[in-house]
Amino acid sequence: MSFLSLDHLPHKALRNEIIRTTLRMNELGINQGKAGNVSARMDGGFLITPTGIAYEETKAEQIVAMKLDGTQDGGVLPSSEWRFHRDIYASGGEQVNAIVHTHAPYATTLACMDRGIPPFHYMVAVAGGSDVRCAPYATFGTQELSDHVIAALQHRKACLMSHHGMIACGENLQKALALAVEVETLARIYWQALQIGEPVLLDEAQMQLVIDKFQTYGQQSL
Repeated sequence: MSFLSLDHLPHKALRNEIIRTTLRMNELGINQGKAGNVSARMDGGFLITPTGIAYEETKAEQIVAMKLDGTQDGGVLPSSEWRFHRDIYASGGEQVNAIVHTHAPYATTLACMDRGIPPFHYMVAVAGGSDVRCAPYATFGTQELSDHVIAALQHRKACLMSHHGMIACGENLQKALALAVEVETLARIYWQALQIGEPVLLDEAQMQLVIDKFQTYGQQSL
């Protein structure tokens, strides 16, 4: 059965959620136009936004189904960044089921300076570690870029990409988008602090305490 068949379209709800996520990231101001891309894990692979189609014009049947070997089902071309989506799913474990990549203004500003986000604020730990790394530059869509991204995401749920943008990962699309918003907020505050000078940073012990507390933060299952 073709993934582009309108009748009995596989994973239709997830496809529509991907589209809603792309529209929402633009509404929130963490992305503009056709920039960025979004994907979600499915059995045997992942679904990803197509290349070069405006989000408001994207249809569920144009969301591209891909396998982890890089093959696709259907005639619509996937995002040019499908390689790092594939590699993140292959290496990120079961906790990574969705990926949001944006060209968020403040995160991208830092990335254009080859700056990550250091532990200037305890909420940096929301990305899984004591900082948000900036992956070295490589041409978009290349395996070299994907390799840099995988290294930057080691023990992290988000990273910046030099002269490019940011990536946020999550258990689902809602959490990945929420993390992208949080990283952009941190990038903006860090940029603002840099207008005064280099901010004082929290030390590793202070950040580790926050990381540990985040493990039990919020409503826990009873």
